[in-house]
Amino acid sequence: MEEGVTRIGVSLPKNLLDEFDKIISTRGYSSRSEAIRDAIRNYISEYKWLESEKGEVVGALVVVYDHNVKGISDMIIDFQHDYNDVVTSSTHIHLNRDQCLELILVKGRMDEIRGLVDKLSAARGVLNVKLITAVKRFE
Repeated sequence: MEEGVTRIGVSLPKNLLDEFDKIISTRGYSSRSEAIRDAIRNYISEYKWLESEKGEVVGALVVVYDHNVKGISDMIIDFQHDYNDVVTSSTHIHLNRDQCLELILVKGRMDEIRGLVDKLSAARGVLNVKLITAVKRFE
């Protein structure tokens, strides 16, 4: 159970807040705070799942990023080279004028793949990173 309430301030781009407001209205949330609490709970749950996974896996990393951010494309390529022992291939897709999607196929130890996920997630210009594991403990 949650204890007490702490107020925080968050700065967001207007377009992100507008999109969030549309979604929370559609989903029937009574307030932004309620929706933000749910979003944070989901983020924590996903993080805990990622941290708990062990062993050998095969999967896909879906990375959406703003290609207007200087150096982001090169950084994503550099990360793939840094983790060449788990990256098997990648595909680049242009989503629109400003956003690209990189689909990175991975195979190897989860702790190494997690390192790549963490680096990508923290990179300026990366909007979303999602790991989908397809097979565990392959031979």
